[in-house]
Order: sequence, then structure tokens, then C-alpha cells
Amino acid sequence: MLSRKRGGRSWPTSFADRLTHPVPGSRAVRRLITEGGMRPDLSRVDQIPVHSPADPLPPAGAGELVATWVGHASFVVQIGGLVVLTDPVWSRRIPGVRPRFTPPGLPWEALPPVDAVVISHNHFDHLDAPTIRRLPRHVLMLVPGGLGWWFRRLGFTAVTELDWWETARLGAVEFRFVPVHHWSRRTLFDGCRSLWGGWMLEADADPAVGAPPQRLFFAGDSAYGPYFAEIGNRCGPVDLALMPVGAYLPRWFMKPLHMNPAEAVRACGDLGAKRMATMHWGAFALSAEAPLEPLEQARKAWQASGRPIEDLWDLAVGESRVLRRAVTAPAAD
Repeated sequence: MLSRKRGGRSWPTSFADRLTHPVPGSRAVRRLITEGGMRPDLSRVDQIPVHSPADPLPPAGAGELVATWVGHASFVVQIGGLVVLTDPVWSRRIPGVRPRFTPPGLPWEALPPVDAVVISHNHFDHLDAPTIRRLPRHVLMLVPGGLGWWFRRLGFTAVTELDWWETARLGAVEFRFVPVHHWSRRTLFDGCRSLWGGWMLEADADPAVGAPPQRLFFAGDSAYGPYFAEIGNRCGPVDLALMPVGAYLPRWFMKPLHMNPAEAVRACGDLGAKRMATMHWGAFALSAEAPLEPLEQARKAWQASGRPIEDLWDLAVGESRVLRRAVTAPAAD
């Protein structure tokens, strides 16, 4: 396969051989438009739960993980002494869709200093140029293979591109880029020219207090498939999985692209994740389901799985939740 060298590393000209599901083609897109398959019922859009923006961002104490849902796939994650953003989108609108239903759950000015950003893929609802341009150029950008040039062009000086299963480290946190069932495209002509994936964040164990590693999984965007079990086998157990539950209707079109809520719960089990936080809903009109349906269906699927209700983090936009590390007494000398 041909390769291109950017930023000191050669990458394939296409990652289409990594696809696990066929991407809907032009005929399917025409059918979707003809059938009006992207017109959700917005009658209850004002009922999307939004946390008070006046609440300050809670700082993480020693051994704590704090996840704050900004909206869609954007979280502020405090882990291992770092502040990490996932797929940050603070813009009011993105190309091709109506303005967002809910404002970002945290004002940009309320952000603490950001140490790192993880990007899952280059779709506009996950890679937002106006938001990225607001970040200091020294922030570490952890991005899929073949996408580093985009950040270097904007002047970022710490850009790390990874292939699936590769790792990078910052302080006490290891970042592992893992495979998911999705694809990439930003224009009509660059389909699968860069990679896509999820991220496993692992904060180091602390033997002094008997604290095990702390692991957070960020799925980005994905259909359901066998990669989740493989990730769980290779990287688990997982303390918290940030899982997409929206943009799944009509199913004939979306199934190879996005999980539905029941599949997200199943994937959480495949990962060996104890807790699941819902995301990828409540911000943008990307599909046919009503804006509140992903949340409602996720709650039903979680209850049907028999898992403790407190382990479903069905956060409101702007809500934070704290996870404290389990600590056991260290063995005596």
C-alpha cells in the first residue's frame, strides 16, 4: 500500500482496509434524504436535562477521577493529576446540521488549564476547528494516525499520532488508542484517509496506599462489534466507559455507523466496564430519533441488564461525577 510521510512517520494513503462495516454509499444517502430519515421529532427538546452552568468544576482529589459532560462527545476528564478533553466541541453549530439543542455544559472560560486532548476521528461533530483553535499551542494533542498534519498546520507543537493499540504517556497517565467500528471523512474526497478509534486512559497504580490502576474508556463513535470484547480482554477491567448512545435511527442506515442504546450497554459489558456514562446525544440533530429517546432507551436497557442503577451515569449536560479509587491496605513488610 502506498504511504505518505508527515511529521516524521509514514502512514497509509487509506485506512479503508480497517473498515469492519460497509459505509453507506450515495444510493443509501439518496434514499435517506427522500424518506426524510433525518427529521427527528423536536417537541421535547426543551426537556433535555441541563445542569446549572453556575456550578464550578469540581477539582479531583488524590486518587479521584472526575468526568464532566460538556455535551455530545465532549468531556472534561480529570484523571491522574491531568485535565483531559475528549473530542472538544464548544461551537454553537457544526457544518451540515442545525444549531445545537443545548449550550456547552461548561463555559470555555471556566476550563482549568488543559494538559491533553484526545481525538477519536475527524467528523465535524468530533473535531471542531473553532474549538481547537482556542487551545494553547503547547497542549498535547493525541490523535489518530494520518491526522497529525491537521493540528501541526494550526501551530500545535506537541502532536502524537497513534495506530491502534499504541500508547503514549503524560505524567501518571497512559493513553492507548484502540480500534472501534467506525470510519473517517471530512470532505467529499478524503474518506478513510485518517484512522479512527477510541481511547483507554489508565492512571498508574499507587502501591503505597494499595490503590489499583484507574481506567477510563472513551469510545468516540462506533457501531457494535467484537472490538469491545478484545479491548476488555487486553486492557480491562474498566472503571468507567464513556459510550455513545445516540444517532442510531433509521436503523437500516445507521447500524454500520452507530450503536443504539441497547448495543452500548452490551458493549459496556463486553469491555468489562463497571460503569457507563452516556454521550453522543442531546446536542446535535444527526439522525431520526427524538432527542430524549437515547437517554430513555439507555435507562431501559441498563435496567434490563440487571446492573446497579447507580452505575449508569446518565449525566445532564454540564453535570460532573466523581469516582474514588478503591484502596486496600498495603501488605506489611
